[in-house]
Amino acid sequence: MENVDLYTEKLIEFAVSYGPKVIGAIIVLIVGWWAIGKVGKVLKAALIKRDIEPGLVSFFGSLLGAILKVLLVLSVASIVGVETTSFIAILGAAGFAIGLALQGSLANFAGGALIMIFKPYKVGDFIEAQGHMGVVKGIQIFVTVLTSPDNKTIIIPNGPLAGGSMVNFSTQPQRRVDMTFGIGYGDDIKLAKETLEQLVKADARILDNPGNLVAVSELADSSVNFVVRAWVDAADYWGVFFDMQENVKLTFDEKGISIPFPQQDVHMHDAA
Repeated sequence: MENVDLYTEKLIEFAVSYGPKVIGAIIVLIVGWWAIGKVGKVLKAALIKRDIEPGLVSFFGSLLGAILKVLLVLSVASIVGVETTSFIAILGAAGFAIGLALQGSLANFAGGALIMIFKPYKVGDFIEAQGHMGVVKGIQIFVTVLTSPDNKTIIIPNGPLAGGSMVNFSTQPQRRVDMTFGIGYGDDIKLAKETLEQLVKADARILDNPGNLVAVSELADSSVNFVVRAWVDAADYWGVFFDMQENVKLTFDEKGISIPFPQQDVHMHDAA
């Protein structure tokens, strides 16, 4: 009977000493869990309002939720009286080790996050980066997927993409087609210039504004070179480029204007 009274007394002392702490910890846990949910919803709404990629929104929401929940559990443990210093040290060491092991992946993740936030390119853009050219087919958190003009799939890590130079051919609605055509030194320069100007005006895809240029650009070793700079809608770039090559050759042939090509003279000497 004495043992029962002793245990009862100790139980009452324990309840008096730790009861308020446990109740406070439970309240903090419930309120904190509810607050974390609200913070996550606010963050997702803010990111969606800024037109951030849905995948990145979900990832950031989950990451923030996990961090806040770990901090909440540590706070609750501290309220109850559990020593949390060792846990924090272990988490720090584990985070450092994981960071070293995943250094390259973390760089690609950071690059993917920057690309999704600042959007230097989007799905459907034609870009040139890291020695590759192609249409962007997908922007993932670690890599960007391109399709090359000859229909090859190219996968580029986001780390180098975010930190390196990149050319986006799709951001501007208009592009300038730069072409060079050479004629012989014996040909009529004025006739050649007029012919090129007529070909530029005859192509309905070539825009009048901001203005086109046909001019002598170089007196080369074996040719007089003309530069043709024509403004077109971005979608018409390659069509105009290829058609002009053909039309210039056919029209020059009709008007007797020569297009020089490399030649080599060979002299034979009689050894006798």
